[in-house]
Amino acid sequence: MMKFLCLGAFTLASVYYAQSYPVSEISENLKKNASVVIRNESTVVEINKIDEIVYRNLSVVTILNKDAVSYSIPKIFYEKGDVISNVKVTVYDDKGAKIKTYSKNDFSDVSANSQGTFYSESRAMVLPYTPTSFPYTVEFSYDQKDENTVFIPDFVPFNSYNISLQKSSFKIVNRSGINLRSKTYESPFKYANVEIQDGGNEKTYTYQNIPAIENAELVPNPQKILPKVSFSLDQFNLVGKKGNITSWKDFGLWYHNNLLTPVSVSTPQIKSEIAALNLTGSTEDKVKKIYQYMQSKTRYIFVALGIGGWQPMMPDEVQKKGYGDCKGLSNYMKTLLDEAGIPSYYAIINSNSSPVSFDVDFPKMGGNHAILVIPTEKGNIWLENTSQDIAYNHLSYNTTDRNVLAVKSTGIDIMETPSYTSQQSKEKQLLTIQINPDKTISGKGKFSYTGNQYDFNLMYVSLSQKDKNEAMKSKFSSLNFENVEMNNFVNNKDLASIDFDLNFKASNYSKMMGDSFIFRAVPMYSSGFYHTDENRQLPFENRFSYEDDYEIVYQIPVNYVVEEIPQNGILTSDFGTYILSFEKKEDKIIVKRNVNIKKGIYSKEKYNDYINFRKKIMNADNSKILISKKS
Repeated sequence: MMKFLCLGAFTLASVYYAQSYPVSEISENLKKNASVVIRNESTVVEINKIDEIVYRNLSVVTILNKDAVSYSIPKIFYEKGDVISNVKVTVYDDKGAKIKTYSKNDFSDVSANSQGTFYSESRAMVLPYTPTSFPYTVEFSYDQKDENTVFIPDFVPFNSYNISLQKSSFKIVNRSGINLRSKTYESPFKYANVEIQDGGNEKTYTYQNIPAIENAELVPNPQKILPKVSFSLDQFNLVGKKGNITSWKDFGLWYHNNLLTPVSVSTPQIKSEIAALNLTGSTEDKVKKIYQYMQSKTRYIFVALGIGGWQPMMPDEVQKKGYGDCKGLSNYMKTLLDEAGIPSYYAIINSNSSPVSFDVDFPKMGGNHAILVIPTEKGNIWLENTSQDIAYNHLSYNTTDRNVLAVKSTGIDIMETPSYTSQQSKEKQLLTIQINPDKTISGKGKFSYTGNQYDFNLMYVSLSQKDKNEAMKSKFSSLNFENVEMNNFVNNKDLASIDFDLNFKASNYSKMMGDSFIFRAVPMYSSGFYHTDENRQLPFENRFSYEDDYEIVYQIPVNYVVEEIPQNGILTSDFGTYILSFEKKEDKIIVKRNVNIKKGIYSKEKYNDYINFRKKIMNADNSKILISKKS
């Protein structure tokens, strides 16, 4: 696993300097939107040889409030063979006065198991510290020697929202004689920049005075806003396995031969599993049957074993124990497909809600997840192997619309995962509603979700009936439900759709005006709060395209007539379209609503245009229908 060392969510640094850090010295610009201020961060990376790298780390962070306490807990992640030395921690109060110092002996040594981890060879040294007041500052320094040289971390200002930075430097000293490649990625929005000092085999990179990124409405992931510098040695070591990474082909050959081939081993039990499935039909039919069989007998548990945590479990272990992580489950599924004579490829991917792709021109170790791709004459089949509930040949929003490293015997092939169109990522809503004279409504609805909207509704699979009903109350809070019941819930794992019916009654939907009733055109929608921002500093991102397609049939009460309905309307913008139409038909009113939103990252100058577009949609949804009692 990546073993560069961190204090909470951000990279640490090296070399200890004795000084105080009064909070009063932090500029107001850096306090704005910040819970953490990185006061001084320094990393010196010494590459001595192919199997020796030393990190000298220093990090000074000021914690402004209790929301950021987790960032201040000193942690050192390590694995067998690492050497940790020169550990020192000093805590300061808000005026910069020293409160207490700690050494290596004060740290607890624990297993570095994350939540959901069954077993891991990774360890962590952790200093338990409970603050008594805010703000306070933690100065943390240590050195670490490692034999693995494939994981040189990117140099980034920070990785999360609500963190600001005074100064951070990253010095890399290459004494190994091996070519070290680097690439600087500038901020696409000019939010910050990196300064570079080149001294031959020594280079120093510096960031200064970078304000926090507020976790505001639709702000892209900081990874898409900030600059970074990436590094990679042409030759590297990973737990004694040496390799080349001068090209994706070289790296793919090493990955295939050293990490995958040793664990691509079938057994008589696995052969009998495939034989018992009695596979027939097309390749797609066979893959689906094998995949759904695999889902039925396995569950996801993270297991960080193998070469540096990157090598999958043996497939017979997964077969016998019924669990594995993304690596082990993908490798087991691949072995099942091999036994069925169906070629597939282990694919490394960056799983993130905001798509992040590999640089095709800069090969380096990376990724945080593994899936499978199966090429067929009808196109690629993509398999997410960690979920027992997800549909066949469906990738979630965390893995769509980006590239993967598909590992083949001939090297790495960089392939693109699917990108769902708005029509493929749809909510379909069919409602029949009775308007009652007591201002209540009673109704029945049919709902269907596909694409990315399937992902957001997959969570209902594991809920009890009671919790499903409560979830509907929360989701459609635009209605004042007296009661609501979800029925006929189906997770269609063949077609990647969630379908269910809804029976409901809601009060105070209409408003009396003498002998008339007035009520809004669209009863159920996901409400939002949209506020313009004249001082918007950052772009905004709609992370995926989607379509909402509603048809609402209102049954009006006996002895009432339709007096007034809104005009049909259409809104068009750079961000999508909205159509609302009305039809009177005997004692019914038929309302049709369609919203189509485009994905994309848009400039800050367009933010208020987008907000006004959403407000117009909300106003149209709330346009009023008037019915009156027959005279």
